[in-house]
Amino acid sequence: MSVSQILVYGDSLTWGIIPNTRRRLPFEARWPGVMELDLVVRGHAVRVIEDCLNGRRTAWDDPYKPGRNGLVGVEQRIEINSPLALVIVMLGTNDFQFTHQHTAWHSAQGLAALVRAIRSAPIEPDMPIPEILIVSPPPIQTPQGPIAPKFQGAQHRCVGLANAYEQIAAQEHCRFFDAATVTTSSVVDGVHLDAEQHAALGHALANAVDHLLAEQ
Repeated sequence: MSVSQILVYGDSLTWGIIPNTRRRLPFEARWPGVMELDLVVRGHAVRVIEDCLNGRRTAWDDPYKPGRNGLVGVEQRIEINSPLALVIVMLGTNDFQFTHQHTAWHSAQGLAALVRAIRSAPIEPDMPIPEILIVSPPPIQTPQGPIAPKFQGAQHRCVGLANAYEQIAAQEHCRFFDAATVTTSSVVDGVHLDAEQHAALGHALANAVDHLLAEQ
């Protein structure tokens, strides 16, 4: 049985940062790990590859930390990890940091640029262009703790993100999943995910990916 490789392209909500700390959840507790283990139990031969960077935006630079523009180098990430059956993109939260006075529309345009870049990656001629699953992150709540200044007002700027992402998914012929249908963001810091929220999202995405892989 051939192994289906799934690339997860995300930020700290996928990296697994523990709210109000700089520690990281182990792989089996992060949602990509939960999803992989769930898919294996269902009989799928899968390998989940995480490419998750704290602070990553869809298509903008962080003025204080280099390398946070998700659009830069994404084609090479696809090339490096090919062949891929699926790319899951869950980004957008950091588009609403105080340095960016963005609305959901701006973030959705960044996401669309990412989708187009993924599909134009210079993969080998006999390798498939992977399916893309867009995951809209849960809405930011009132930011709490050390990250509060960084995300000041973000809970207002991110309103409508899931709807904007769903429109891009339809426009670009991608799959779509709204994380807010199964979890909120953490009440501890208002931005990230607690361990139980990672578990809920991982199990839900396993259901979505199970159906998607069955169609391939």
